[in-house]
Amino acid sequence: MRLPRVPRPRSLAGQLFGMQAVLIAVLVAGYALFTYVGDRSQAEEAAGRQAMAVARSVADSPSVHAAIGTANPTAELQPYSLRVQRDTRVDFVTIMDPRGIRWTHPEEKQIGKHFLGHIGPALRGTSFTETFTGSLGASVRAVTPIKEGERTIGLVSSGIKVEAITERVQDQVTALIWVATGALLLGAVGTYVINARLRRSTHGMNAAELSRMHDYHQAALHAVREGLLMLDGQFRVALMNDGGRELLGTTNDVVGRSVAELGLPAPLTGALLSAEPRVDEVHLTDTRVLVVNTSPVSGGERRGTVVTLRDVTELQSLTGELDSERGFTQALRSQAHEAANRLHTVVSLIELGRAEEAVDFATAELELAQALTDEVISAVSEPVLAALLLGKAAQANERGVELVVSEDSGIDDGLLPASLTPRDLVTVLGNLIDNAMDAAQGTAGACVTVTAFTEESALVLRVADTGAGVDPAHAEQVFRRGWSTKPAGPGGRGLGLALARQTVSRHAGTLNVREGTDGGAEFEVRLPLPTTPADPAPLLPSETVPPGGGA
Repeated sequence: MRLPRVPRPRSLAGQLFGMQAVLIAVLVAGYALFTYVGDRSQAEEAAGRQAMAVARSVADSPSVHAAIGTANPTAELQPYSLRVQRDTRVDFVTIMDPRGIRWTHPEEKQIGKHFLGHIGPALRGTSFTETFTGSLGASVRAVTPIKEGERTIGLVSSGIKVEAITERVQDQVTALIWVATGALLLGAVGTYVINARLRRSTHGMNAAELSRMHDYHQAALHAVREGLLMLDGQFRVALMNDGGRELLGTTNDVVGRSVAELGLPAPLTGALLSAEPRVDEVHLTDTRVLVVNTSPVSGGERRGTVVTLRDVTELQSLTGELDSERGFTQALRSQAHEAANRLHTVVSLIELGRAEEAVDFATAELELAQALTDEVISAVSEPVLAALLLGKAAQANERGVELVVSEDSGIDDGLLPASLTPRDLVTVLGNLIDNAMDAAQGTAGACVTVTAFTEESALVLRVADTGAGVDPAHAEQVFRRGWSTKPAGPGGRGLGLALARQTVSRHAGTLNVREGTDGGAEFEVRLPLPTTPADPAPLLPSETVPPGGGA
């Protein structure tokens, strides 16, 4: 037959209460057993001492000695023994002759019968105690001789029933059980109170649900590619997942440290330390472009901040390339419109019978376009730079700005290292030219001058404009994200130069700004180039080693 299955308590408080109940039950049972055995032994010893004291008192009583010498000792001893039994609270007092024939007994029908128990030691003059089952049941009894000189004239036995001793011990055990019950009730009330507070703190979830949530929490932290950062109320790092460490470039020992100690850029640190929520803010680190969102955690008081980080470095680079391509497309559309106008002009000249003039007009237009291409290619044969400059020249022409490639420029094809990717070149030079065109547009003789050359194992890029220039006091601020002298547009301002500085720093280069020769601003980029080892000097004829060995 299968026993009914006992339901297991689901809540942590229920499990704690069950554990308390089992623990108290085991302790009470063990202590009760120990108390019962110990107290019973002590009670039996105490009962033996009490019985021995009563028996000796009776044996020493003069009235007992006098009654024994009479013809009918029972007549005087029976009332006396019952009175002593009642006053001393023993279960029986039996006085007998040396042969063991009772003179007294609590039950009168037992008078005259032989005493049930041992009397040998008492006849030899020795008092003793024993546990024996007699006419009244099991009892702890004492037997002592009644002496008259050296002669034994009788015996006295006094005893206490084992049943009475057991009742005394059971009373103590009962009191212990009541104390244990009170402790269990008090533990139940305490457990209920703690359970109520615990469930409020855990939003009603039990231990199994908390364990499952912890597993999900750990799995989510390691699975999410975005950075997740949790700060406590003092803006110390309480938690950071793998993505956050990678995006911020930190190690595993950041937990417990303040955000201000992480060595992050000042704008990003300020955003993390802000008490106000931030939504999709773009921030730059040394190597990445991050989108930052912060949300305070509050429950009556500020408890911390949850920060999410998204890496948009590649997206930002692609956006820059897309902007450049969009500019190229607009320039090509404009050039197509101009080409259509020129073509209509050529067709009209032919229809008017002026073929020679049509040929001269078309040839002049082709020579102008080819001259620009030849100028760029002759100065910069690096394909990526050349293509970028040609596209920007067309874009500048549409904006009313002249783009000039300086005669000092000269970069051969294949000179740039593989580590300097075309995307990085477009990011640096493209943003500088776009910024220069913005500054020069609308000025008299608007012009942007680009110089690109190599010098002492370094690639030097200079972009100068005829704009208003940069205040020397703002020479470093222009490279910070969000700084701009123009009003913010739909996509924001002040990111291009910051991206250019970030890219240059990633390649261990420098980007500076100073006043240009035409009064505007001149930006200079220096990127280190790998040095090639010098060829070994050829051996002189006197230094050659003859065949077959040396000296």
